[in-house]
Amino acid sequence: MGAVGTVHLAILVEPYLGLVLRGEKTVESRFARVRCAPFGCVSWGDLVLLKRSGGPVVGAFVVGSVWPFELDPTSLGEIRGRFAAAICPQEDDFWQRREAARYATLMEIVRPVSIPPVEWPKRDRRGWVVVCPGRQR
Repeated sequence: MGAVGTVHLAILVEPYLGLVLRGEKTVESRFARVRCAPFGCVSWGDLVLLKRSGGPVVGAFVVGSVWPFELDPTSLGEIRGRFAAAICPQEDDFWQRREAARYATLMEIVRPVSIPPVEWPKRDRRGWVVVCPGRQR
């Protein structure tokens, strides 16, 4: 792997963590009501560490393409039509629960890998943390 840009920490729950590490989920999506990471913070070539919710870091991937959205009434339907298979929604109400979001960040998952568990002292409720900002591109 070449030079890494920004390093991020993403908190995932099952079954999504396993889907990413097995290469079945090829797009990670984050929806938010307010403008917060990873919106505007993630770029091609960044490294995302994967932390099991309530547990250790167990994997990583490199970010490929990034698709940021400021959502409007038609955006969610467009995202669903274009990315649903790659996002792998597992709950029946996955899309309904995202209807109140105003921002979405979708990123291509490239070269997902499992790593030996590494404890991470994170105690807050954020689902995404910018750990180490990279150089300006």
